[in-house]
Amino acid sequence: MPVPLPVALVASIPSPSSNEIVLGPLHLRAYGLMIALGVIAAVEMARRRWRARGHDPDEISGMALWAVPAGLIGARLYHVMTDWQRFEGRWIDAVKVWEGGLGIPGGIALGALAGVLYARHKRMPLGDLADTVAPALPLAQAIGRLGNWFNQELFGGPTSLPWGLEIDVAHRPDRYLATETFHPTFLYEGLWNLALMTLLLLIDRKRVLRPGSLFWVYVGGYFTGRLWVEAMRIDPASLIWGIRVNIWMSLIAIVFSVTVVAVRGRRRLDDDEVEAGDDPEAGDDPEVESPAGEHAAEVDEPSV
Repeated sequence: MPVPLPVALVASIPSPSSNEIVLGPLHLRAYGLMIALGVIAAVEMARRRWRARGHDPDEISGMALWAVPAGLIGARLYHVMTDWQRFEGRWIDAVKVWEGGLGIPGGIALGALAGVLYARHKRMPLGDLADTVAPALPLAQAIGRLGNWFNQELFGGPTSLPWGLEIDVAHRPDRYLATETFHPTFLYEGLWNLALMTLLLLIDRKRVLRPGSLFWVYVGGYFTGRLWVEAMRIDPASLIWGIRVNIWMSLIAIVFSVTVVAVRGRRRLDDDEVEAGDDPEAGDDPEVESPAGEHAAEVDEPSV
């Protein structure tokens, strides 16, 4: 009697056995290391793009010294404020960033504020600056999300798909102790961010938007991806009317960014129409004499 073959081959993505990366005597927290690598990659990308626009790349490095720490503080504050129940009775844990827990909305807000203040102080053109850093931000976020993989956190619901993420029992929610593989939301968001970065670079190359609008395209694009990824997650979260806070924030950010891009696009069309109305050929009114015509008439007048 023939032995039946397996109906399907089951594959999965393993999780790292530790959230540390050991380099000789050094024990580095993978979460913090991924964030650091993301920042380095983003700053280098922004420096090159700033130089290509004819500016001093060291201005980007100087701005990063203020914007990056501000972004980290803002991200942690947002996380603590929206998930304050986790820290009730042990508020000292609120400063333990290396254990995970950064809220991207807070990071974008405070980091952008610090960047704008620095740029105004250094008299850097804000429109060019916003367009320069926009594609670099999703690159940093894509790399930083790998920290969630090392920490085995913020994954989605159960799945039997070939790319399901293996989660150790110690990190599974109580209701899923018997489930082994989950949706790798860190991977979904990372791939979304890389695709968004590519899209922003293509849009920027076309020069179809007013200076500064590319940043708002990034905001709308990022939170569109965050919207569906957030809906997949099963980790505990604060709710408003039964819906996760980050889903509400994503919806608000999407509506606001689309509105800003649309309004700025309308203004650009108006500006183009005004420039078109200044066409020199439109000034050939026979009733209006040009200065050259007046001069010619004086030259042709017979002398006395």
